[in-house]
Amino acid sequence: MTRRLAFLALFLGLPGVTWAQAPLPLAEAITRAQAANPDARAAEVAERSAAARLTQARAGYLPSVDVTESWQRGNQPVFVFSSLLSQRQFAASNFAIDALNHPEAVNNLRVGVTIDQAVFDPSTRAGVRAATLGRDLATTSRAVVAQDLALAVTTAYGAVLAADAAGRAAAATLDTAAADLELARNRRDAGRVTDADVLRIEVFLARAREQQIRSTADATIARARLNQLMGAPLDAAFVLDEAPAADAMAAADLPALEAEAVTTRADLKLSALQEQLAAAAVDAARATFLPRVYAQGGYEANGGTWGSRASSWMAGAVARVNVFRGFADQARLAEARHTQSLRAIEREKAETAARLDVRIAVARLDAARAAEGVGRAAVTQARESHRIVRDRYDGGLADVAALLAAAEAVQQADARHAAARVDVTVAAATLSRALGKR
Repeated sequence: MTRRLAFLALFLGLPGVTWAQAPLPLAEAITRAQAANPDARAAEVAERSAAARLTQARAGYLPSVDVTESWQRGNQPVFVFSSLLSQRQFAASNFAIDALNHPEAVNNLRVGVTIDQAVFDPSTRAGVRAATLGRDLATTSRAVVAQDLALAVTTAYGAVLAADAAGRAAAATLDTAAADLELARNRRDAGRVTDADVLRIEVFLARAREQQIRSTADATIARARLNQLMGAPLDAAFVLDEAPAADAMAAADLPALEAEAVTTRADLKLSALQEQLAAAAVDAARATFLPRVYAQGGYEANGGTWGSRASSWMAGAVARVNVFRGFADQARLAEARHTQSLRAIEREKAETAARLDVRIAVARLDAARAAEGVGRAAVTQARESHRIVRDRYDGGLADVAALLAAAEAVQQADARHAAARVDVTVAAATLSRALGKR
């Protein structure tokens, strides 16, 4: 009983065990990456930071309130004179020349409240607009990261499937070659062939084992890459869906697809937002030439002790006009306008690149679908050819070179067909990314 419990604990605690695991669909792998990948989490934090900057910018519309409490003591003549006046304790005796020149030290405890409110400040409005665009940029950038991760995960997912399929093809070739080796040995023992046939098949077996080893290494690397994209431990083991569903989309209406990409792609929205942000910078540069008006108010209480204080208040308004700052403001406005022109050029360039991406993705998807159909037929033909050649070799009508060539053709056809199936999935994901759908 103890041994059984120990074995059960070992079975449950082994890292990377994949027995009885449900297959990890491609869609779930993409969802995991978009939630746990460091780039996705960094984009989320950047979006929150941009939202905080917008709150800071909007604070310019609200009043600022400061409360101060201070204590001072001294016999400096101006300080004594102003303190007694603020405390409303100034008397006729304080006008004496000696009292003015050599006053006694006094205490002044002051509490003050100051309120500043912007009445007209164009820079605040420009700052809020820029911060709003910055928040939209962060949100759109997060969408771009999610779309890039979807394509990267699809590519890595397909690389794992392709490597696993190549490994299975190599393993099947090993089994077939072992049977062919047994056949060759029997024919050699019967005196129908020489040792050369046996040696050639053994060399073929060694090459097949090498291919299997390389396929296993490729699968290990691809799985680690997939885990890294999903934000999982690099040595985590997942059972993948052997037949991921590719997006079924019609790629015939190319102009419509290009128009859809220009409308929906997040990176094009980024380019448009960058252009709008440059326009906001132009507005901010212009705002420096406009006047600024602020309303101010203050309240204070002064006294020689904590319990006895005299209160007073003050209200007013301030207008500030920028007259001249050494042509720096004019240069800043010119720079902002040039930047706006540059962003417009970049947006046009991005739109052209998006249309090109759609055309490339459509062509590759069509080619991948055609290659998958050809590969499926090639697998059937290669297997039938190998069967015929093997029967002919058994009957002494074909040599070992034809037998090995037929076996190698089966392995290559299996690997190419598996790669073609993966290519269809990746090409569909690439087109989806080009259209800005994921």
